[in-house]
Amino acid sequence: MANDFAVIETGGKQYRVSAGQKLKIEKLAAAAGDALMFEKVLLRSVGDEVSVGTPYIAGAKAEAKVLGEVRGKKVIVFKYHSKTRSRKKKGHQQEYTEVEIVKI
Repeated sequence: MANDFAVIETGGKQYRVSAGQKLKIEKLAAAAGDALMFEKVLLRSVGDEVSVGTPYIAGAKAEAKVLGEVRGKKVIVFKYHSKTRSRKKKGHQQEYTEVEIVKI
């Protein structure tokens, strides 16, 4: 159903997911096309029934398919100290794994 969703935890973050949704999560060691199981389900809503875990729901899983690796927007880190002529410029680009939720 369209109302069915779950709250999962991965990479130290929590995501509200539903079937068919695509999202970027912290990089995982998985190749494109692999299947993933998220077993840390904090909350699950199916129809009118809502289950809340303490902290996780036993036996609940969210299945996902890995779509590939993506990189985020480049962030410039610039440090400057006046009067000492010191400058440091670095760039950082976070890597993510893009997944599609198949089933809750």
